[in-house]
Amino acid sequence: MAYIKLIRVHQWAKNTFIFVPIFFAGQAFEWDHYPNLIQGFFAFSFMASAIYILNDYRDREVDRLHPKKRFRPLASGAANVYVSFALLGALLASSLFIAFSLDRNFLILLSIYGLMNVAYTFGLKNLSIVDIFIVASGFLFRIYSGSVLSGVQISHWLAIMVMLLSLLLALAKRRDDLVLGKDGNVVRKSSRNYNVEFINACLAIFAGIIIVAYIMYTVSPEVTQRLNTQWLFGTTIFVIAGVMRYLQITFVSENSGSPTAILLKDKFIILTLLGWIVSFYLIIYIH
Repeated sequence: MAYIKLIRVHQWAKNTFIFVPIFFAGQAFEWDHYPNLIQGFFAFSFMASAIYILNDYRDREVDRLHPKKRFRPLASGAANVYVSFALLGALLASSLFIAFSLDRNFLILLSIYGLMNVAYTFGLKNLSIVDIFIVASGFLFRIYSGSVLSGVQISHWLAIMVMLLSLLLALAKRRDDLVLGKDGNVVRKSSRNYNVEFINACLAIFAGIIIVAYIMYTVSPEVTQRLNTQWLFGTTIFVIAGVMRYLQITFVSENSGSPTAILLKDKFIILTLLGWIVSFYLIIYIH
């Protein structure tokens, strides 16, 4: 179980963004896309898990001072270092092999994603603002990989919304670090150049822009003509509710440290997401 925890299987949920392009293109039921996309999902998951192992090894001493991260397998000593590195090598080799067998452009995207995150692990994560943009760009790599593997072109609106949403999640996570470190413990080096007021202002800005961008997406002539519907704006209510709930979790509950955990456990977020998916499905696929 220590090694299952080490590779953070629950974080693989982020890699479902690789399926986003076909959903927004109205091609979610064209089954020919799925063999490549499923393999791409596992390629990204294996790559991400390999990077998590490297990151946990590098941060194991600092993690022991963190109220939550001290329970990570390498920080707590539950996982053996040599076995962990063997697992890292196997995951990395599997990821690159899958990508190589699928598509050259996907291999390039995945390799850049991997190298960027290695650079993040070895120092870029200590640079404020840069660290947030690197984390957020990972979601862009996922959706563009989904586009490459499915042959479905994604709109600029989709890329903008994904980038803004991932920036919001990354900022909320940094805020959680600041809250945990308010007693004087520096949870993350880049946190020295952040404060709660700055993060709060950025969260408010990005939350507003996300909602406006989504509304503009739903009513843009490009999208309404391509999807042959004028009713997509009806899904906006779920986006607004979801953003408000996430801000509530961040500001009121002060528990935004793990966006994946929130997505998997918070009932309001789950119901909002399901409502958005169902309404989007009914408008695009049924109508």
